[in-house]
Amino acid sequence: MRDAIIQLAYLVAAVMFIFGLKGLSRPRTAARANLIGATGMLLAVVVTLFDQRILSYELIVIGGVIGALVGAFLAMRVEMTGMPEMVALLNAFGGGASALVAGASLYETVPFTGSAPLDFLIAAMISTLIGAVTFSGSLVAAAKLRGLINDAGKSISGQQLLNAALLMGAILISLWLVLNPTQLWLFWLVVLLSVVLGVTLVMPIGGADMPVVIALFNSYSGLAASATGFVLNNNALIITGSLVGASGLILTNIMCKAMNRSLANVLFGVAGASATGPAADEVYAGKVKSTSPDEVAMLLEGAQRVVFVPGYGMAVAQAQHAVRGLSDRLDKLGAEVEFAIHPVAGRMPGHMNVLLAEAEIPYDKLKEMDEINPTLGQVDVAVVIGANDVVNPLARTDPTSPIAGMPILDVDKARSVVVLKRSLSPGFAKIANPLFAADNTLMLFMDAKQGVQEMITALDELTE
Repeated sequence: MRDAIIQLAYLVAAVMFIFGLKGLSRPRTAARANLIGATGMLLAVVVTLFDQRILSYELIVIGGVIGALVGAFLAMRVEMTGMPEMVALLNAFGGGASALVAGASLYETVPFTGSAPLDFLIAAMISTLIGAVTFSGSLVAAAKLRGLINDAGKSISGQQLLNAALLMGAILISLWLVLNPTQLWLFWLVVLLSVVLGVTLVMPIGGADMPVVIALFNSYSGLAASATGFVLNNNALIITGSLVGASGLILTNIMCKAMNRSLANVLFGVAGASATGPAADEVYAGKVKSTSPDEVAMLLEGAQRVVFVPGYGMAVAQAQHAVRGLSDRLDKLGAEVEFAIHPVAGRMPGHMNVLLAEAEIPYDKLKEMDEINPTLGQVDVAVVIGANDVVNPLARTDPTSPIAGMPILDVDKARSVVVLKRSLSPGFAKIANPLFAADNTLMLFMDAKQGVQEMITALDELTE
């Protein structure tokens, strides 16, 4: 009866995880879904602790308190622009924990029996290999996003051969350990090779592709956790890890399509295309038209349809609340206001959705790229706030560009385009953007928050 209750509780937790993942697909249900998933995890943890008859609860409580305090501190301090680094660090911790738990299980079992079940040994080595790769690779990704490592790709001669050699070496040593479990020192050799492999996989990939890498390592951390579930014979961990692994891989595939990247290249650490195309001076010289908040306000006053295109610059400036204020004023003037959301605008999927939801912008105003692109030619004014690569027409016109073929928001087709940007500096792809020099584009060189606030002031003066 005890075992039946425990397994039933694990099943309930798994169902809560599934409903939580389903709810996270929509901004309107995301908060509730997150609570459902967290409750499911709490249930799984409590039941697991109850299932262990001989256990030092003192150490678990101490570890839980320390972890909760560190997590709460980081969650309250991290800004939305730093969320991708936070996710990368969490992936690293998850992968590292899986590898350490697998190693601890090996050292707990093998020395006393001289052997172990074959499925146990295989699962332990899979958890070790994937977990160690995830640990080091995620740390490199976080360091690149943080600017601690140059975000340009760092390929070396024979990069793919090196990666293949490290992977094959880790697999062969793992197999030898499975066949000869008493040679536990080989565990640390697998860890070393896997850690080096994680570094060599991520180093060639530029900063523009880091969101894809983070999503991929999120999947890896789930797979490592699932393998650890087989090591510990814990059904909840197996199910949870499988869900994370599958959803992470689906997200990675979606992002690859949104950025025109090859999933196979990301899996094997192949760098994206290098920055090529016309020089900035060639694109911008004598063609960029600067504007002021007053001029933009006059343009907006007579607009019937306005589309805001948020990007990373809006997140950096924390301009979402000011944008909400401008949107409300345009609504009162009778304009149709919408927000065009690119799947990878910002530095992670859903970045813009979260920021706009924080400012309480109605969900029905948020339009996905595929929904709004066909009608952008009918827009009076498109206001681009800190976005760059996701509105760069070179994706459609230059087959040699690193973003060639990448689906973009076709804001260049709007009747007028206003771009709020501090400078003409390139985006993550490190290429010039012809949109900034287009005949129908005006550049407002200001901090996004300050620029929108001054536009609001100017618009209020015009409509008094």
